[in-house]
Amino acid sequence: MDKLQAMHVFVHVVDLNGFARAADMLGLPRASVTTIIQGLEAHLGCRLLQRTTRSLSLTADGQTFYERAQRILAEVEEVETIFIDGKRHPRGRLHVDMPTSIGRLVVVPALRDFHALYPDIELKLGMNDRQIDLVQEGVDCVLRIGPLPDSSLVARRLGRLSRLTCASPAYLDRFGRPEGLEDLAGHQGVRYFSPHLGNRSYPFDFVRDGVEVEVPLTGPVAVNDSEAYVACGVEGYGLIQPALFMALDRLQAGELVEVLPQYRPAPMPISAVYPQNRQPSHRVRLFVDWVVSLFEKCPLLQGEDHPLACYSAEACCGVGMGADPAVGPGVIVRPG
Repeated sequence: MDKLQAMHVFVHVVDLNGFARAADMLGLPRASVTTIIQGLEAHLGCRLLQRTTRSLSLTADGQTFYERAQRILAEVEEVETIFIDGKRHPRGRLHVDMPTSIGRLVVVPALRDFHALYPDIELKLGMNDRQIDLVQEGVDCVLRIGPLPDSSLVARRLGRLSRLTCASPAYLDRFGRPEGLEDLAGHQGVRYFSPHLGNRSYPFDFVRDGVEVEVPLTGPVAVNDSEAYVACGVEGYGLIQPALFMALDRLQAGELVEVLPQYRPAPMPISAVYPQNRQPSHRVRLFVDWVVSLFEKCPLLQGEDHPLACYSAEACCGVGMGADPAVGPGVIVRPG
């Protein structure tokens, strides 16, 4: 028996909650997965899994073996990564999932630098705004925006997304420009809904005198994609509260106008996340370290609060522009 292979197959069966899913993920015949698990149980002399036609669960022995096997496999992978190719030449596949906006506007434009550093790491980037299940979908690491209520996840903070409230000039011509939160009673908003909230919409929130205030707004359109959200604001469907890095070019082009700047929403945290019971691989740590350095270059991704005129269209990558000492370090200044 190949004990390491048996451990590997067993952990996948448990993580994916099924023999068929594990076989598909590992590229093995389904009969082979069944044979390997049966051989492992015979070798150990105990039942690891309770299985019926509809369910799969761990026995007490299975739970103990699963936890130990996870640690052993993580250590083996770490040793192989360090000593087979050396720390200077990490290799292998890395599956990372992230919000579409972060992937398209921040990560992808800088990927050439990552591959220059680590040419033998094969990245698989998933980009969507839904909250995925890391274990079920075989993802090594995800980037997530907002609080992380799931205690089964381990997170490393990457930065904070500055946000603002804005609308199109055409919308403001029609409904007027709100000067205070009490004026919002006569306004409508583009709603952003999420399956994570049971398809409910996120409320509009503001900070007044250091206190967060939620204001419910209704409107004719609700979306679940961040880029569509900004586009609906440009089209005049209502007020929106996007991340500043997503709306900056539209604001500077005059397609959106900031309102209520004195009540800007609190920045949203963004984190790199992986399962608590899975030791992050050397590749994951390298990728997360690189993303941290990428975010540190951009004031829009660190929750800094400056007037819009302080930022250039290149503020996300911070390339080719200088900082103005009058407005503070790291703030990219709009030319002219």
